Amino acid sequence: MSSDVSDPFDQFRGTASYIVSDELRHAVNVAVALARPLLVRGEPGTGKTLLAENLASALHLPLTRWHVKSTTKARDGLYVYDTVARLHDSRFGDAGDVRDIARYIKLGPLGEALSAPSRVVLLIDEIDKADLEFPNDLLHELDVMRFRIDETGREIAAAERPIVVITSNNEKELPDAFLRRCVFHYIQFPNRELMAEIVRVHHPDITDRVLDNALEVFFGLRATPRLRKKPSTSELIDWICALKKAGVDLSRVSGGIPFLGTLLKTEQDVEQVSKRAKA
Repeated sequence: MSSDVSDPFDQFRGTASYIVSDELRHAVNVAVALARPLLVRGEPGTGKTLLAENLASALHLPLTRWHVKSTTKARDGLYVYDTVARLHDSRFGDAGDVRDIARYIKLGPLGEALSAPSRVVLLIDEIDKADLEFPNDLLHELDVMRFRIDETGREIAAAERPIVVITSNNEKELPDAFLRRCVFHYIQFPNRELMAEIVRVHHPDITDRVLDNALEVFFGLRATPRLRKKPSTSELIDWICALKKAGVDLSRVSGGIPFLGTLLKTEQDVEQVSKRAKA
């Protein structure tokens, strides 16, 4: 495989602040080359959302974000017709011609991505939060890359197909028809070697001894049975920052873990780890 960045299967290699495994790099580049949505799963804190941000940065493209909620409907991603604002203006008559419906059409994130004059990266974040019909309702627009605004008759078609990154925390199964249209990748939690690389990106001045001690504590916590929420990469980065700011030397700490609440986020987990440390 060529190392030339013009190679359609080697456009993304991570960034200075976002280290990727070979498997994730290949998945991203295949999705870009095939013009297929990239569906990324993984436990919270594995960098799913950051992937889209860094992909846009690496390819020098704008990023459009669509944060999905439990109430989100697929049509909202295309456009919203603000009937309330039009009714208000018709009653009080202070906003010009209310017969111009186009003034009350607001494009959603997918509509913005499709109407953009050039290629963008579209992040559809946490798709599994929406109802079961949401992914199927997206299929047509993601396939044809065009839509019609019914109220005005305006047709919008993508000048260039956006790069679509879809994240999921695996809270519910997605329809098979939707999955077939995606390139899929599960982001494994970084092993100790990759995590050391990630930490050094954010803390380039960290010593080998401090890094080894921090990773020992961190992965020891993640191995603790029955934790409700295992500490993630971002929490490790914050914890090391707290240690540095407080001038704490891990090698001299006896008993307990400093700033444990930076790593663990529920009282049950803190209590369980504290009990194990005293045992």
